[in-house]
Amino acid sequence: MHTTTSTAHAHPHHAASQPSPSSRFRTSMSMTALVLFGLAYMVPLAVFSAYGLVAQTTRGHLPSAYLLTLLAMLFTAFSYGRMVQAHPYSGSVYTYIRKTFGAHLGFMTGWTLLLDYIFLPLLSYLLIGIYMSEYFPAIHAWVWVLGSIALVTFLNLIGIESVTRVNWIMVVAQLVFIVVFVALSIRVVSDQPEPVSLLSPFYHEGFSLPLVMTGAAVLCLSFVGFDAVSTMAEETANPTSRIPAAIMAVSLIGGLLFLVVSYFAQLVHPAWNSFVDPDSAPVEVMRSAGGQMLASAFIATYVAGCFASAMAAQASVSRVLFAMGRDGALPRRLGQLVTKKRVPANAIMLVGLVSLIALVISLDTVANMISFGALCAFSAVNLAVVKHYLVDRKLRGARNCLLYGVIPGLGFLSTLWLWTSLSSLSLDIGLGWMGLGVLWLFGMTRAFRVKLPDLQMAD
Repeated sequence: MHTTTSTAHAHPHHAASQPSPSSRFRTSMSMTALVLFGLAYMVPLAVFSAYGLVAQTTRGHLPSAYLLTLLAMLFTAFSYGRMVQAHPYSGSVYTYIRKTFGAHLGFMTGWTLLLDYIFLPLLSYLLIGIYMSEYFPAIHAWVWVLGSIALVTFLNLIGIESVTRVNWIMVVAQLVFIVVFVALSIRVVSDQPEPVSLLSPFYHEGFSLPLVMTGAAVLCLSFVGFDAVSTMAEETANPTSRIPAAIMAVSLIGGLLFLVVSYFAQLVHPAWNSFVDPDSAPVEVMRSAGGQMLASAFIATYVAGCFASAMAAQASVSRVLFAMGRDGALPRRLGQLVTKKRVPANAIMLVGLVSLIALVISLDTVANMISFGALCAFSAVNLAVVKHYLVDRKLRGARNCLLYGVIPGLGFLSTLWLWTSLSSLSLDIGLGWMGLGVLWLFGMTRAFRVKLPDLQMAD
């Protein structure tokens, strides 16, 4: 794979630190596969993950909250693309920050990023257990959770190609469901005896910008996925052009799908404060749009989407663990590709074992952990663009200032704004996790007296 010039190229005596060919991935990810990977990670139906909660928080202005979040995420998506062009490697934000700000900050960013990546599969497993146990009450939720973890881990072990094939099926099924839901919603709205205001989902009586902003901070969870595409850099031919394009495509397609679905959901069920249970609010919306049959179809399609998201999430976090293990920032066994399919099997198995926490943790706690890790990564990558292009490379001129200063600056400010809207639980969990990372770093460097190992990049 062609990459930018590494330290080993500039200094021949460092050549020994390069990974062997057996530690390199197969470049099998096409542009279509990358977009499907990102959409599967995001889950097109993820708009319903926290639908009831955010609808109540925003007083029925969920589409407005999604619009704000989408605008904020597009700035950050642009920054990810710029850093992929500079460092097209599997470690994503961990690699970008380590190459830009140094080993210690790189490790801490990678450690915090794990809070996002490693717990996202748990969110999918929890949702699968919740919905399937409600549909089949005779079977306990833990049975569905364990079965999903085992199957997802197996499919990841046999190669990224199997993940891509399953993603095709799962994403298409969700898109078909969205089309059906929108069509039924239009019919219901058009049959109303009184005319319905088409702008009411975005603005009606009771609109509060602070509340919409609070909802937008929660909804950044829905956009975790466009950045996961960057972890596939070493498995993609010509990653410096394909990965940035795929990141922007996933952000736009996913964001527009969230907007459309939340808009019609709000139209068909405007009574945002009448939900019996916020967690089951999507089922009430489906019944309003198409009766019990649509509600049953929603549960089946949504569970399939969660399964696809779990597969993509496990593949993604295993690549971050692989990169950190390959560099020696985590145990080196995690940085090995040990099967004929050249997958990080040890990292995949570790994620599967950690996912067992889904048996004892709450949905709210997992969501808060993911939000903190995601915003940390988003903030860091925006700052990395400014440092790499304007400070290190000393690019000047109006165009460069716009691309590498203004846009990532707006991305950083927007994520900073989302930070201020995080719950105290998110901050407590996130800061506690960062504290553990500092202790690990302190021990690994023997009180910062020993340097961290050099980065090992694929050629």
